[in-house]
Amino acid sequence: MRELATYISRAIRKPLPRAVAEKTKHHVLDTIAAMVSGSRLLPGRKAVAYVKTLGGAQEACVIGSRLVTTAEQAALANGMLAHADETDDSHAPSLIHPGCGIVPAALAMAERERRNGTQLLRAVALGYDVGCRLTMALHAYDFREAGHSTHSFGPMFGAAAAAGALAGLNYDQTRHLLSYTAQQASGVSCWMRDEEHIEKAFDFGGMPARNGVAAAAMVAHGFTAVEDVFSGERNFFVAYDEARRIGKAPEPDRLVQELGSTYEILNTNIKRWSVGSPIQAPLDSLLDLIRVHGIKADDVEKVVVRVAHQGANTTDNRNMPDICMQHMCAVMLLDGIVTFESAHDEKRMHDPRVRAVRLRVELKGDDELTRAMPSRQGIVEVRLKDGQVFQRHTKAVRGTAQNPMTRADVDEKCYHLMAPILGKPRARRLCDTVWALEQVSNMRNLRPLLRG
Repeated sequence: MRELATYISRAIRKPLPRAVAEKTKHHVLDTIAAMVSGSRLLPGRKAVAYVKTLGGAQEACVIGSRLVTTAEQAALANGMLAHADETDDSHAPSLIHPGCGIVPAALAMAERERRNGTQLLRAVALGYDVGCRLTMALHAYDFREAGHSTHSFGPMFGAAAAAGALAGLNYDQTRHLLSYTAQQASGVSCWMRDEEHIEKAFDFGGMPARNGVAAAAMVAHGFTAVEDVFSGERNFFVAYDEARRIGKAPEPDRLVQELGSTYEILNTNIKRWSVGSPIQAPLDSLLDLIRVHGIKADDVEKVVVRVAHQGANTTDNRNMPDICMQHMCAVMLLDGIVTFESAHDEKRMHDPRVRAVRLRVELKGDDELTRAMPSRQGIVEVRLKDGQVFQRHTKAVRGTAQNPMTRADVDEKCYHLMAPILGKPRARRLCDTVWALEQVSNMRNLRPLLRG
């Protein structure tokens, strides 16, 4: 508790290493682009409409709209926008999507407190460090198997740390902040059954962002609390001791392990494709096979896709295009590429030509690829009608820490996500502004670029 609270309370004054600051910009821009594009999707529209009914002080903007509301409500809406789709980032070892909870919370509190761009970057990097370590300390994959939603727990603590730093909380207040966050920590992994992605957007982004900002705002207002939620009697790790039944006890020390030397944002993945995480590697494999061998959809007799069992379960013949493995592979075969538009074109799920190709795609859960988790690998085997068989095993998806996207890659993805909504000139200015975030003296200055 002492080491963690000290680190959080000092983080906003501590310069980031150059590589960390650069990677943080990648994730801030990537999450903003997810929010802008998500503002036009069903979960995003629902979130904006709901928050519009609540009123409140004008502290922070709701991206993709003209709404300015309280920091808590802006964080809720923007968090849901950020995970309205499958465009946002992910951190495999902790089994969370950090950006959709942490970046909206940091943006909202930075606006409320009129913080500058450098302070925002430091707070976001801090949020990733705290949020990712939290679920790793709980043994993320075992915690998920016990029914809890890692995607809600980790980002909530990351959001609270980022918001608390931007609110200027001191050491004692930071200890109280962590207790208020622990009291709000929740989440059940039944989100897997959410067919419209609305609750999932809340579980992954909206709730963690809102609760983190709420904890910081209450403590900044003078609320006091228990000071040792991670180490005292009946503490957080006693309450969530789920992995012990298979021989693993929680590891509270992981909360501070290599804190300040290992920055988890460097280990966080950015999605190349705007689709569910298990589909990323198969699309990489399939694109390579198409380009190397000149494969056309009409040449294909059968495609066999292998991923980890959990990935197969969550993407098997779903009724949303961007989380349906068979459909997205069919689109890749027909178009030779997958775009944001093609990944969200629900009409094509009923197109006879797409459906015919989709029937040739077989999805299998694979024991070896399950053992390789948290590395989300994929194997694609394509059998042609002339008897030729080609196979590609993608071990490091483009955008992962092992095969990262460049600044140009991230810029291209984000610009194309935002331009249809903001217009090309404003999308270009927004990208350029984030790349030069150290020059932004007040985060409220971004509002004209973020409005819908």
